[in-house]
Amino acid sequence: MSTTVLTGKRIILGVSGSIAAYKAADLASKLTQAGAIVETILTPDAARFVGPLTFQSVTGHPAYTEADLWGAQAHVLHIGLAQRADLIVVAPATAQTMARLAHGFADNLLSLTALAATCPLLVAPAMDGDMFAHPATQANLSLLQERGVYVIGPEEGHLASGLVARGRMTEPEHLLGQIRYHLSRSGPLRQRRIIVTAGGTREPVDPVRVLTNRSSGRQGTALAQAALDAGADVTLIATPVEVPIPVGVELVPVQTAAEMADAVQAACPGSDALLMAAAVSDFRPSQPAEQKLKKEDGTPTLVLEPTPDILAAVAAQRRETGCPRVVVGFAAETEHLIQNARSKLRSKGMDLIVANDVTAADSGFSVDTNRVVLLDTWGETEPLPLLSKSEVARRVIERVGGLLSAKGDPAVDQTQ
Repeated sequence: MSTTVLTGKRIILGVSGSIAAYKAADLASKLTQAGAIVETILTPDAARFVGPLTFQSVTGHPAYTEADLWGAQAHVLHIGLAQRADLIVVAPATAQTMARLAHGFADNLLSLTALAATCPLLVAPAMDGDMFAHPATQANLSLLQERGVYVIGPEEGHLASGLVARGRMTEPEHLLGQIRYHLSRSGPLRQRRIIVTAGGTREPVDPVRVLTNRSSGRQGTALAQAALDAGADVTLIATPVEVPIPVGVELVPVQTAAEMADAVQAACPGSDALLMAAAVSDFRPSQPAEQKLKKEDGTPTLVLEPTPDILAAVAAQRRETGCPRVVVGFAAETEHLIQNARSKLRSKGMDLIVANDVTAADSGFSVDTNRVVLLDTWGETEPLPLLSKSEVARRVIERVGGLLSAKGDPAVDQTQ
C-alpha cells in the first residue's frame, strides 16, 4: 500500500441513526485501505441499522456502542478516544446529532467524545429534505460552521421517504477525498501554488472526430493528488481523463493544445511550480472541416500544423516574471530515452524532467504503474524501479519540494 496523508492517522468515525449508516461502513473500509486507523462510535439508533461487528470487521479496530460508555472504561473511554484522534468524522450526521454537537450536549458516547476533543471535526449530514431545510437545522449548521466544523453535503437525490430533495449523505468516495484534503493542509508545501497538467489533448478534425493520443491522465492526476497531500494549493489543467479528479483541486477543463497553452499561461503568475504531465499534441489539422467528413466523399487529406509550444512560452514568461519558480516536464519516449529527455530538459529550460519508455507494457499508457527516470539540470540521473503512479507522483513532489528549498523559498524552509 502506498503511503498517503492518511497513513497512520487516527480517525474517530461517528455513526448516527440514519439509513445512510450503511454508507458509513463503506467509508470505514475505504479509510482503512488508505492507511488510516479507524475507531467507530455508533449511537443507539445507528446500531439499529448497522451493527458494530460490521465496522470491526472492515477496520480491524473497536467499534464502540452506548454499552461501552457504562463499561469498565466508562470514566476515561471518551477522553482517551478524543485525545488520540487526529480527526472526528460524523457520517451520517442526523438532525438530532447535529443539534447535540451544536449545543454541546454530552448525553451519549459520540457527543461526549466530540465535546472532549481538540482535533478538527467533519460532519456529513443525512436526513429528509424538509428536516434539513428547517430553520432549526440550518441554525445548528451555521453554528457548527462558525466554530470551524467542516460540513460536507448533503447532496440532492432520492431519499428514504421517496422524495427527491437535498438531504442525501455525500458518497463515501467523495468524503474520503474531503478527509484526505483536510488532513493535508499543514503539509510541507502548504500555501504553495502548484499547477499540474493531465490527459491527452484533442485536436478537432471535424465536429465529430479528433486527433488525440493514448494518455489516460493517470500520472497527471496522481501528481495533483500528491501535491494536495503535501499541503499545496493545486490547479489541475486537464482534458477529459479516465480517472477521478482529486478532491480539493481547482479544475480547469480544456480540450486542445491551444486551450491548454492559454490556461497554463493564465495560471503561471504567482505560481511556485508547474508540472507538465499532459500529453500535448505536437500537430493539429490546419483547417478542421466544418461538417462531418463522409466516407462517400473519398479519403480526406489532412494538412497538419504545429500546436503551440507550451513549455517554450512558459520559459519566456518565467524569464520575465520568475514564475513558476520550478518547472517539471515529462518525456514519453519510444527510443533513446535518456538522450531525448536530456535534450528536452535543456531546450525547454526545465529544472527536472520525468522520462519513461511508453513501449513498456508495465509503464506505458492506461496502466497503474510506471517506470521512470528523473533527470535534473545538474546532470544527475535517478532511475526509479517499477512503482505505482501514485508512488512515482509522491517521489516527484518530494523533488519539487527540494528544488523549492534550494531556491531559498522561505515558505518551504519554515516547514522543514
